Amino acid sequence: MKKIAIIPARGGSKRIPKKNIKLFCDKPIISYSIQTAKKCDIFDEIIVSTDDEQIAQIAKTYKAKVPFMRPKELALDNTPTIPVIAHSCKMLELKDEDLVCCLYPTAPLIQPEHILLGMEKLLQNPEKFYAFSCVEFDFSPWRGFVIDEEKISMVFPQYALSRSQDLKTFYHDAGAFYWAKAHTFYEERTIFDSHSIGIILPRMNVQDIDTLDDWHIAEIKYKLKNQK
Repeated sequence: MKKIAIIPARGGSKRIPKKNIKLFCDKPIISYSIQTAKKCDIFDEIIVSTDDEQIAQIAKTYKAKVPFMRPKELALDNTPTIPVIAHSCKMLELKDEDLVCCLYPTAPLIQPEHILLGMEKLLQNPEKFYAFSCVEFDFSPWRGFVIDEEKISMVFPQYALSRSQDLKTFYHDAGAFYWAKAHTFYEERTIFDSHSIGIILPRMNVQDIDTLDDWHIAEIKYKLKNQK
């Protein structure tokens, strides 16, 4: 059984240009995912799937492998992650039972122990297809509301007077890693379902990076976690 880390990093990011190789605390952000995968000390190969030559060269600089270039039709703005990983598995000729960790290139806060726990939980629960990173919502969605033409209405009005500690906890995808066997990606099974295991991460290890504000918050978290 091989253990392969696949980092999907396309070149056409719009909201943050060249996001996957933008300097994060003085290093290309993708380098953190590569180095974290190396620190896990379990992977037979660390692969970067990209359509971009500059990303490929930077990945190789940090000792990841780029054995093939991703086809353009799998590097569009609306391309889901699972078909990209399935393509990589096919190109690498992985066997059904080989273990694959999809590790996002913009997850500089993730720690090796989180990735290792994901693998451990998946192997301990053979009836499950995925183990993925998740995190608790900062604020309970049960107390959320919408504003429509300046009119405010609660999404769940029955909980308007409930204490937040009395409401069921909500979680969301942490956007860091997804463990599965190669056949699961080949079959392109959905992730967020009862056949998956959620690995709950501390909030300080999670930051969705879609805007420059998000980027700066992630850098602050990283500096706080790594200050001597």
